[in-house]
Amino acid sequence: MAVAEENPPAYATSLADIERAAEVLKGHVVRTPLIAAPKLSALAGADIYIKYENLQFTNSFKDRGAYLKLDSLTGEERERGVIAISAGNHAQAVAYHASRLCIPAVIVMPEGTPFVKVGNTEALGAEVVLAGETLTESRETADEIARERNLTFVHPYDDPLVITGQGTVALEMLADRSHLDTIVIPIGGGGLIAGCAIAAKALKPDIDIVGVEVEFFPSMYHAVRGEEPKCGGQTLAEGIAVKAAGEYTLPIVRDLVSDIVLVDEAAIERAICTLLNVQKTMAEGAGAAVLAALTKEPERFEGRKVGLILTGGNIDPRMLASIVMRGLEYEEKIVSLRLRITDKPGVLGSIASMLGKAGANILEVSHRRTFLDVPAKGATLDIVIETKDAAHAAQVMDKMRKAGFEVKRRSGSDGDFGAY
Repeated sequence: MAVAEENPPAYATSLADIERAAEVLKGHVVRTPLIAAPKLSALAGADIYIKYENLQFTNSFKDRGAYLKLDSLTGEERERGVIAISAGNHAQAVAYHASRLCIPAVIVMPEGTPFVKVGNTEALGAEVVLAGETLTESRETADEIARERNLTFVHPYDDPLVITGQGTVALEMLADRSHLDTIVIPIGGGGLIAGCAIAAKALKPDIDIVGVEVEFFPSMYHAVRGEEPKCGGQTLAEGIAVKAAGEYTLPIVRDLVSDIVLVDEAAIERAICTLLNVQKTMAEGAGAAVLAALTKEPERFEGRKVGLILTGGNIDPRMLASIVMRGLEYEEKIVSLRLRITDKPGVLGSIASMLGKAGANILEVSHRRTFLDVPAKGATLDIVIETKDAAHAAQVMDKMRKAGFEVKRRSGSDGDFGAY
């Protein structure tokens, strides 16, 4: 485990800088609560506390670093304005606080950015420029605009003031719960974990700082090992889908972070559902990644006092709806069945009656006669039912088989007749 040195190297920030930043941020960002999570603690075998950064005005921790950077600008710099690149939380944080401080702001976003994110950023007062397919290409356009208009660039993570602002999260956590022995933090470019590691290790040298990255974007994981990362793919955790570690953040993470856990999409998806169902709170993919890390490596955290930073709650409502429905299917509270039946009057009614008596609720029914693997006098019946749990689903299927029906489970995307 990394331990703070008596004479630590010169990093982008320090505990003193972060403490001063906390004073600057008072009244401008939310001092979010750190709340015990007994239900999650029971599930994970650890004493878990959640830092609810999704309660910031723009629903993410990015408010902290953005405000601190903007507040540091000179009068001339404020008058000229700022520019940033982002497809999400950083864009909204810069737009919001620039508007509050009467600073003109330009946000360059990739051309494929969802309309809702573009609209939210514009509603906060920023000028949005859509350019490039990726943030790398957006950066090229941002640099051109910055040179033309003499704007100050506000980096999403690799800026000493941004890192310092994000470090106030850990400062608050240890002020509220000094007995924490582990803090788990998502990593994109590393601004949040770098600032938090500086603050936490200075206050409590033996604390364990654990980072989390998504498997498709393990940039920091490989960077601290001196390896070339291979990044790319679709991920729910787009907030930490960063292809390169920051120059300021990398040495801090390398020295002070104990380890980095890589989590897959399925684990993030389940974590979003768990936070919604158990904690009754909304988490975007990046925010849920910390819980995904606990479920992936429970033995690492067993018996420890663990602080999780829920970094943001800006998840697309349609995506959230899809994840919730998929979560119910994973838990077998929603089950898709396919039956082969005789094509005669009354069969559908008898099946509906049987399911009702078994305590299952019918959500969807699709009656087909044209499948070639079904006899000419037969039909297939696709039914989606709601059940209490996996055991109840098994009981329902058993009753139908005993009644003489050929029934099998099917996935929501399967078109063929067969089990998962």
